[in-house]
Amino acid sequence: MPRPALLAHRAPAQPQWLFSVELAYRRMIALIDGARVSVRCETYIWRADAVSERFRSALTRAAARGVRVRVLIDGVGSSGLPGDYWHGLEKSGGSARIFNPISLRHFALRNHRKLLLVDDAAAIVGGFNIAAEYDGDGVTKGWRDFGLELADPAALHPLAESFDSLFRDHRLRHWLLRQVRRASLRWPLFYSHPGPVLFSGPRLVRNQFSRQLLRALRDAQHVRIVSAYFLPSLRLRLALRRVARRGGTVELLLAGKTDVPLAQLAARTLYGALLKAGVRIWEYQPQVLHAKLAIVDQTVFVGTANLDARSLGINYELMVHLADARLAAEAAAAFAADVRQSHEISLAQWRSTRTWLTRLRGAWARFLLTKVDPWLARHQMRNIP
Repeated sequence: MPRPALLAHRAPAQPQWLFSVELAYRRMIALIDGARVSVRCETYIWRADAVSERFRSALTRAAARGVRVRVLIDGVGSSGLPGDYWHGLEKSGGSARIFNPISLRHFALRNHRKLLLVDDAAAIVGGFNIAAEYDGDGVTKGWRDFGLELADPAALHPLAESFDSLFRDHRLRHWLLRQVRRASLRWPLFYSHPGPVLFSGPRLVRNQFSRQLLRALRDAQHVRIVSAYFLPSLRLRLALRRVARRGGTVELLLAGKTDVPLAQLAARTLYGALLKAGVRIWEYQPQVLHAKLAIVDQTVFVGTANLDARSLGINYELMVHLADARLAAEAAAAFAADVRQSHEISLAQWRSTRTWLTRLRGAWARFLLTKVDPWLARHQMRNIP
C-alpha cells in the first residue's frame, strides 16, 4: 500500500459526495491520471463510446507509465465490446477481465458492482456505469446518479480485497467450482463482519445491506430512499410501513423515466399499501433515475444495490454505510432538490391508474422479477459454495 503522502494532495480526508455523473467522471479521470502505484476499476456496463474512450485512454496511459492497472467488467452488462477492445491497455501492461463470461449455465449470476480504487488511497463508489448515456448533470442531460469518494482505510482495505477476489476468480465454471469446494473463493473473513462497506453475492455471504438497513429502520424517525428499481422484500416493506405508522417520515424517490419498464410496472404494484401506511412517494421526472441511496436519520447507505430482488439476493453488490451527520444532511438536501423536480403519487391517483390491464401487467412483471428470476438464479447457484 502506498504511503498516505502519495495521495494527500488529491484524496479528501473526509468522504465527499459526487452529486452528478459528469462530476464523478471528471474526478475518476483525474484520479487515474494521478495514479502512481495501482488502479482497480470495476463496473457492470462498459460501452464502446466517447465516454468510455476517455477512461480507456486514461487507464492505458497509467499502465504505460508503470501503474498496475486492472479492469473488471461483467460478461452480460459489457457484452457489446469488441473482442480486441482491451488490446491497447494490455499491450501497455494493464489487465482486463470479464466476470462470468456469457454462458447458459451461470447466466443469471452477475457482478453489478461499480468501483474505482486508486493507489489504495482513494475510492469512488456509486451507481453509475461507464457509458455515454450516464454523462451529465441528471437534470438537463444524462441519468440522475451520483457517488461517494472515500479515503478511509477501513473502507479501502475491504474494497481492495474484494476486488482482488472477484478479479482472480472471475470465471464461474464447473472445473473451477470443483476446486472452489476444496479451497473456497478465499473471500476475506471480514465479509462476515459488516463494516463501512457492505457486500453481497450468491451464497458467499448474507446480504449485509439488507440486514443493516432493516436494523437501522427499527428505531428510525426519518427515512429517505432513492431507488432506481424498487421491489424490496416483504420484510423491508413492512419495516418502512411501521416507521410511517408510528409517526416517522418515510419518503421514496423512484423512477418516473426508466430504462427497465418491467421493473417500473412491478414497483407500482407496491405503491398502494405503502401510501395507505403514510409513506410518501415521488417519481423523478427530468431524466432516467439510476441512483441508490438510503438516508436513515443521520446515517447513509450508498453504492450499487437497488431495492429489488436481484440486488438483494442474486448480484454481487457493494454498499457503503456511514454514520455521518454531515453526509446525511448533504444527501437530504440533494434529495429535497430532486423532489422539487418530481411528481408526487397520491393514493387517489394511484388507484385511478389501476385498470384491469395495468394490474395484470404489473402482477406478471412482479412474478417474473420476484419468482422466476430468483428461481433461475438459485438453480444456477447450486454449484457455488
